[in-house]
Amino acid sequence: MARGKTSGNGVGPDAKRRRLLKIGGAVGVGGAVGGTALLTALFPHPAHTQARHHHRTPVQDNTAARWLTKFVDRLPIPSTITTNQTLNGVPFYDVRMRPLQEKLHRDLPPTALWGFNGLYPAPTFEVRRGRPIAVKWENNLPGRHFLPIDPTIHGAEPPTPDVRTVVHLHGSKSMPDSDGYPEAWFTNGFRQTGPFFTTQTYHYPNDQQATGLWYHDHALGITRLNNYAGLGGGSYFIRDDHEDSLGLPSGRYEIPLEIQDRFFNSDGSLLYPVQTPGDPDTRVPPIWIPEFFGDTVLVNGKIWPFLEVEPRKYRFRVLNASNSRFYRMTLQESADTGQVLGRPGPVFHQIGSDGGLLPAPVTRTQLLIAPAERQDVVIDFSGFRGKSFVLTNDAPAPFPDGADVVPPDIMVFRVNQPLQDQDRSRLPATLNTVPLISPASSVQTRDLVLSELDSAPPFENPIMAMINDAHWDDPVTESPKAGSIEIWRIINTTGDAHPIHIHLVQFQILDRQHFDITRYPPLVFDQPPQAPENNERPAWKDTVLSYPETVTRVIARYDLPPGANARPGQKFRYVYHCHILEHEENEMMRPYDVVG
Repeated sequence: MARGKTSGNGVGPDAKRRRLLKIGGAVGVGGAVGGTALLTALFPHPAHTQARHHHRTPVQDNTAARWLTKFVDRLPIPSTITTNQTLNGVPFYDVRMRPLQEKLHRDLPPTALWGFNGLYPAPTFEVRRGRPIAVKWENNLPGRHFLPIDPTIHGAEPPTPDVRTVVHLHGSKSMPDSDGYPEAWFTNGFRQTGPFFTTQTYHYPNDQQATGLWYHDHALGITRLNNYAGLGGGSYFIRDDHEDSLGLPSGRYEIPLEIQDRFFNSDGSLLYPVQTPGDPDTRVPPIWIPEFFGDTVLVNGKIWPFLEVEPRKYRFRVLNASNSRFYRMTLQESADTGQVLGRPGPVFHQIGSDGGLLPAPVTRTQLLIAPAERQDVVIDFSGFRGKSFVLTNDAPAPFPDGADVVPPDIMVFRVNQPLQDQDRSRLPATLNTVPLISPASSVQTRDLVLSELDSAPPFENPIMAMINDAHWDDPVTESPKAGSIEIWRIINTTGDAHPIHIHLVQFQILDRQHFDITRYPPLVFDQPPQAPENNERPAWKDTVLSYPETVTRVIARYDLPPGANARPGQKFRYVYHCHILEHEENEMMRPYDVVG
């Protein structure tokens, strides 16, 4: 979170400065280097800008990352959840959130965690398009949280119970009572429930094209803590006949990669920092921190793992399940130990995004992925027998130009397995049809202004982040009509990028345009509109990267799920928010209604 005290319009003196963006690299294969080309277009004159000071995660000098050896643990493959039960003729799953102890690195003692069905990483759902399922999410957790709750954060004030949960299936087109509304929480045994709780069993229509969704906790006031504790990062794959016909790598050659960052104490326990005391401004939350950036990266619940692969094509379902961290990933040839040898690795062939397959593969040398985004990628290891490749990260934190800790490595691929059989999988030139929504069909344009409020110098501690200067519990201001098409302009007046997620819909990104923050308000554009990256459009998205000092336009049709049978004027409540979990926890989240 970049510091800057806001005024009534959400932009203060410090925010009315442009920052020196640290932009590097050159355009790669197909003109695609994850985010760099777009940053250069949005900020073409970095020499004319002024550096901003960013808030940092409280420094942790004693973490286990100082002595842990990288790439000594095999990448786990999450189990697939199964059921023999039905409810009203559809498969019924009973998923219980339970405590567990799990060894996350060879040299660490077991870590206390919470997990879905007592598992970390969370089990994967495999479902078919048009075949609904029912899920009962149960809270079997203790009554006391093992991470630091801030009772001043909205939704966490006493006498709200410490440990409460509600599960959101991210990207799903579901009815409100199954969407995981933040105030539909429940405690152990459903003994206490939130004001929006209506049902113990959720219904997922799966009326969407083949795609990768994910599920995670969404309880108001403690989402960041519950996800950090282990209740985040479960994959949910919708399959369909069209995807099956493409011949993409499948079975053991299709692997989810769920990426998270953490701090660990030497005893293996999770470390989640708290606010540094001393600011005289009583509005500064005493415990909450504005972002979390850890020094250790986990993939599928293992710290810096390795994956042994055959010299053939693999499909990787990449999910950024981190609280706040962006990743800008590259494959570099390395020794088995992960030491980079100075030669590039195989390229990424991105075939899908948040909402499904792209029209055609997009070849990239670098991938930029924000929290909550998914990228469906094929990597061809053919011709690389005996080589190793480290998946590296160089995304600044906060993105795009902060100076917090950046773990440079994620995992290693070792091409040391014999080819089991001829690789008959395909990478088709045509994957999908993604019809573009015409801006002319929009019936309304809405503005969502992102702002941050900080305390006065010399402390400049973050107080909260907001959308349209509104709090979570202020009246609803966005009420699209069911079936209507709208354009939402995300106006980022802050110094950081924000991944904005809209529940219910899959949208399309139209463009981004930089504005002069020193003259805001009003909006004065100082650069022409920039087209989205080639892996962002044409594409279906539910989370969009909103760059600082930039207007990002998205367009969506606000259709309700099948069977909604909306009466005229009936309201269906959903939410939209920043998916930096520390931001959504402290007011950068708003409800909206779809009106029949």
